[in-house]
Amino acid sequence: AGIGKCVALELARRNARTILACRNRERGQAAVEEIRAATGNPAVLLRLLDTSSLASVRAFAQAVLREETRLDVLVNNAGLTGLPFAITPEGLEQTFATNYLGPFLLTNLLLG
Repeated sequence: AGIGKCVALELARRNARTILACRNRERGQAAVEEIRAATGNPAVLLRLLDTSSLASVRAFAQAVLREETRLDVLVNNAGLTGLPFAITPEGLEQTFATNYLGPFLLTNLLLG
């Protein structure tokens, strides 16, 4: 939803192979189908990613590096605010993990 969906829509309009990295499978698949229908681009894919989980970030990065021959653009758009204090299963503060640690790790894992 929001800015991320708009960016993905524009990339797909430009005929880019576009991977939507979403936490929620149902909402993500709905966005994929909507973007495919709006752009006619069948190369819009869903991959699950929860940036608050470093294990999820590592698994996502490994899959991208294994499945994709190249990565031209990475848009780190995940973020949350205003939630009550919470600790992830990995012992990290959830907002910090989601907004900073996860995207930082993802970027570094995907660098050549």
